[in-house]
Amino acid sequence: MSLTFPLSFRWLLWFFATGVLALYVADSKAGELVKVPSRADTKVTVFWHATEAATATLLVFPGGGGGFGRVENGWPSSNNFLVRTSRLWADEGFNLAIFGRPNDSDELGYEDRISDIHMQDVRAVLEWVKTKSTAPIWVIGTSRGTISATSTLVRLQDPQIAGGVLSSSVVSYKKAGAIPKQDLQRIKLPMLVYHHEKDACDICKPYEVPSILSGLSGSPMKKLMFVNGGANPTGSACEGNHWHGFIGMESTAVADISAWIKKPER
Repeated sequence: MSLTFPLSFRWLLWFFATGVLALYVADSKAGELVKVPSRADTKVTVFWHATEAATATLLVFPGGGGGFGRVENGWPSSNNFLVRTSRLWADEGFNLAIFGRPNDSDELGYEDRISDIHMQDVRAVLEWVKTKSTAPIWVIGTSRGTISATSTLVRLQDPQIAGGVLSSSVVSYKKAGAIPKQDLQRIKLPMLVYHHEKDACDICKPYEVPSILSGLSGSPMKKLMFVNGGANPTGSACEGNHWHGFIGMESTAVADISAWIKKPER
């Protein structure tokens, strides 16, 4: 007995058979999930949001173990600062490429983020992003994601990368990949270091942050911006609901960083 399916169902079967994973919802402003091949039998999950007439593309590295949570109503749901503000970045006129995790890893540790394998994965995502937009690329990370962002800027020299932003940077020398320990002098691009004065995370202490700027001797334009705003921090001092995640001042933080990306200045 042969089976005949309605045309719409046959299209659905074809969509899943292609092996390309994307999320489409009624909201035309929603993003999509993409599996980017990077190594043999390995793909990296990326959340991609294209913004009309984008002035730049943000290659985003969330903190913690990486990832951006489930995608709900077309947007990622992680509470990480850079992820929970996704809509705000898009409203500022940026494309978003949020780096997830490769399918052979459940967590991106400190040493993982400075490894050759990680850089191979990042390079694959970077090359994929370049096929989606010719807009200048800004590499931005927060917390543990600053290790990935810095390693990318140090090691992957690409003419489409225009600059970098580090927020809530890992500065403790006891951590592999801590920003001051990396070869910062190799970065020849504009750099913004954004940090909360009350950040109480023990590996991101504010008094150690100026050492990042000292190391950025090759940057033609660099700025350290300490902020003191927000309200009602809760939970771990190293997570998104505390000063470390700019809780209660998300709109201000996004506006500050966005303005600098659009017009870098000391």
